[in-house]
Amino acid sequence: MTYSDALLKTILTAPKRIAIVGVSPNPVRPSYYVARYLGLKGFDVVPVNPVAVGEVLFGKKVVASLGDIEGPVDMVDIFRRSEAVPPIVDEALDIFPKLQTIWMQIGVEHAQAAAKAEARGVTVIQNRCPKIEYQRLFGELRMGGFATGIISSKL
Repeated sequence: MTYSDALLKTILTAPKRIAIVGVSPNPVRPSYYVARYLGLKGFDVVPVNPVAVGEVLFGKKVVASLGDIEGPVDMVDIFRRSEAVPPIVDEALDIFPKLQTIWMQIGVEHAQAAAKAEARGVTVIQNRCPKIEYQRLFGELRMGGFATGIISSKL
């Protein structure tokens, strides 16, 4: 799928509160460092994982499901297999009437669930990573995909 940079920038500057479904407490897992990165960028990250309920990640208690989140969520970021997407999207649409975005991570796509969300006015991004897109669009991504913070070129 192709998404314009303008759309991605809008999505990545609009949400304040992001539920990360499938976040892992293991710091070497992509879901962990994506959630941590988004939290460091100022987003209010809500970790969702039924296996890690009650653990504290990024200063927040992990909840079992979207239904356990108090208050609104602007974006749901899905770190689950594609076949697990439909019930997550259904739950998100039922619980969060002002939901702006459903984001499916790299390798995660579900056309029917995406169409259902889009029919409700929710923007859907599939097979992309918000951390990578944020770094790319806001000048943090360096050679090889790493944001080193070190200027290495010499004149």
